[in-house]
Amino acid sequence: MKEVFALNKLFGRHLVILLLLVTVAAQFLPTPALAAPKPKNVIVLMVDGSGATHTTVSRWYKGKPLAMEEIVVGSVRTYSAESLITDSAPASTAFATGNKSNSKFIGVLPVRAGMPDVAFAEELKYQPVASVLEGAKLAGKSTGLIATSNIQHASPAGYSSHNHNRGDYNDIAEQQVNLNIDVVFGGGKQYLLPKSQGGVRTDGENLIEVLKSRGYDFVETREQLLAVKNKKVWGMFAEDAMAYDFDRVQLQPQEPSLAEMTQKAIDILAKNDKGFFLFVEGSKVDWASHANDPVGVISDVLAFDDAVKTALDFAKKDGNTLVLAFSDHGNGGMSLGNKSTDKNYDTLPYSALVSPLRKAMLTGEGIEKMLAGNRSEANIRDIMEKYFGIADLTTDEITTMQKAKKGEMNYAVGPMISKRSVIGWTTNGHTGEDLFMYGFGPGAPKGTIENTDIAKISAKGLGVELASTTKRLFVEADKAFAAIGAKTEIDQSNKENPRLVVTKGNVRAELPFSTNTIIIDQRTKQMEGLTIFTAKLGKVYVPMQAVELVKAAL
Repeated sequence: MKEVFALNKLFGRHLVILLLLVTVAAQFLPTPALAAPKPKNVIVLMVDGSGATHTTVSRWYKGKPLAMEEIVVGSVRTYSAESLITDSAPASTAFATGNKSNSKFIGVLPVRAGMPDVAFAEELKYQPVASVLEGAKLAGKSTGLIATSNIQHASPAGYSSHNHNRGDYNDIAEQQVNLNIDVVFGGGKQYLLPKSQGGVRTDGENLIEVLKSRGYDFVETREQLLAVKNKKVWGMFAEDAMAYDFDRVQLQPQEPSLAEMTQKAIDILAKNDKGFFLFVEGSKVDWASHANDPVGVISDVLAFDDAVKTALDFAKKDGNTLVLAFSDHGNGGMSLGNKSTDKNYDTLPYSALVSPLRKAMLTGEGIEKMLAGNRSEANIRDIMEKYFGIADLTTDEITTMQKAKKGEMNYAVGPMISKRSVIGWTTNGHTGEDLFMYGFGPGAPKGTIENTDIAKISAKGLGVELASTTKRLFVEADKAFAAIGAKTEIDQSNKENPRLVVTKGNVRAELPFSTNTIIIDQRTKQMEGLTIFTAKLGKVYVPMQAVELVKAAL
């Protein structure tokens, strides 16, 4: 019996030793790779024309850290296919489609390239390429666009249109309406209406009625926005661009803030169990920077930061949302410190920066509205003291304001308050430095990335493959229809509403340009993508679905 007990005791010791050895060895064995978590939703926020000084000055003005500073992950390179310094159009093409492009090009490939390592294919010039938003729609996700400019402006247009001319707002508006985006908030109502109804469209189309016929609510005030319940909403809160946030509070209180638009969009889009994609732009920091108006910069950097906080609060609670925030390019060469601080920069008090700025209640654009066309010296002095905090205007400054062109008062008064603060500027144009990149959630990047990587990161998070989406949405019509024995021609009998006509035997199909509509034997159907006419080449691109629909009708 003693022998059995001794044997069991010995076996027990060996077993313990063996287990210890296995445990220790396991620590040195390779751990099986776990699948990286993937987000269900992606929110991209972009502040146009902002750099490090813009956020630094805004933080000092606010008196506490910005929400976006919590999620700094690296930097983003901003150059275009042809230039060290990008225009907003190729910048948006880069972060929306993953392709570098040329100045003024929206959602189409470049025709030239002058920067190192930027590919260019002659046979692909002007070809439309799919955006993350278009890919998200095909994946069954809800989609949204928000901007404080007119919604047809370059940055939101990069996700929602394809045109070699960023200024063709009427065409961009038609493409956006026909893309069936679930939520669209911003300015730009005039581009949806014909001239006969107070708009600027020359084709006679009322795109607001088109939206309503497709089941959208159309809202125009903050009150209407906050009350809306529909899952499909267009909100146009200004004829063109919306007001700067400082000006909005006093002069345009019927307009919602950027954060309010962001919150409402998230509330609506998050109802889709498959997830959503949302793009949010703080548009007018860029315009303030062009004018060298630091008050406009601070106004809308802070408004943008509030929108970032809104998105971040949702993402933290949700746990399945990737948030990306960045700027598309620098602007103005804004600096904290100017020639007046050459000799005293190392003893510069906080008040030297913020005291003059905090006296301003309105931006330069708001000052122009308050003047209401009365540019007498007395009125200028009164308005500038009350609303811009400057009581010591010189005679030359009065003259500068009196001579300012309509819509450019911010160019006159911005430098005045910059000089009274300690802010410097080097240009009224864009700049080409790397900029901060912000990210939170599954799939957030780290380090320095290209602006094209933003599209790729977004697409990966959404489970979208951009190259295959482009092949699905944009086939060259002549070749694709010829392959099924059909003929094509461009009908421009109505120059304002041209279309592609496809015929074979008794079958006739019409595809109006910049729409998702196909009319086959007088029956109308909405397609999953747009018909895009590339005027420079005379080529038409259509969704592969269009070819399949015609083939089925034969």
